[in-house]
Formats: sequence, structure tokens, C-alpha cells
Amino acid sequence: MINDIFDNTILCRKCGKKMKKTKFVKNGFVLRGVVCPNESCNEKIIHPIDEQEYNKFINLRNKEFKVKMRLVGNSYAVSIPKEIVSFMNEQEKIMNDMVKLCFEDFGKLSLSFWDYVDGDSRVIKSRECKVIKNNKPVLHTKQFYDSTNPENNRKMIIKEDGGDE
Repeated sequence: MINDIFDNTILCRKCGKKMKKTKFVKNGFVLRGVVCPNESCNEKIIHPIDEQEYNKFINLRNKEFKVKMRLVGNSYAVSIPKEIVSFMNEQEKIMNDMVKLCFEDFGKLSLSFWDYVDGDSRVIKSRECKVIKNNKPVLHTKQFYDSTNPENNRKMIIKEDGGDE
């Protein structure tokens, strides 16, 4: 039997107090961790295995895959790279299950392999992009998405004076 380091008492390296188990949610990922109860210290440690899996997720998320779309009967099929399915560790279960497909934005489809059971799940995304010409900002866009409060969702496009001198 393999022992988990988080099954032991962990003391804060800054103040020496016993740290308390908690969970952190980052990009929909639930990460186990411990946090120092001393408010002035606020030291946090994420479980190394969870952090490693999260980093694999970030690497996959930052990759762009080119896949084929094929006509199958009266529908279209898109192949999902094995690398993505293998990461999900439930490929046998997923293969014959139904998945959710929806338009997320113009030109962007979203494919969900499972429903979140946790009623407290919330996805918040923020994206910002600047276009610079001749070392001067020309265009600035901001997007904000909140799954729990869609009335807060917004997109802003700011045209800046980036004219030539």
C-alpha cells in the first residue's frame, strides 16, 4: 500500500502551525491542498499529484489539434485525438456515453463529456487581447464569462489611437 504525503500532519514552514486540508478549484479542476489557518501567514500547498495532472491539462489545453470532419449517415463526425481522451482516464466509460454539444460562440463549438455533479460549480473566464502597430496600441478587446451569472457576461472592443506620427 502506498502512503499519501497528505495523510500526514503538515506544518506551515513560515509559522509552524498545523495546516488544514482544503480543495482549490482552478479552471474547473479540483485540486487537493492544505492551507495555514494563520490569517497573517496564508501559506498554501497543492497536492503534487494534482498539480502534475493540472499541468498536463494546461499543456493539452494550449495545444491546437487539426482533426477531420466526416459525413456519417445524416450527421457529421469529428475525430478526437487519443491524447485528449487518454488524459480523461475514463475512456472506456466515455466511448458509448452521450456527450453534450453546443455553440459556445460564433465559430466555436463546445463538447462536454460529463455533467458537473457539484452544484457549486462555476466557470469564470476572462480574456484580453491587444493589437499593436508600430509599438502603439491600435485595438484592445476584453471578454468576461461567468457561468453562474450570465448577465455579467460582456465583450468590449476599444479602438485606440495608434496612428503614425
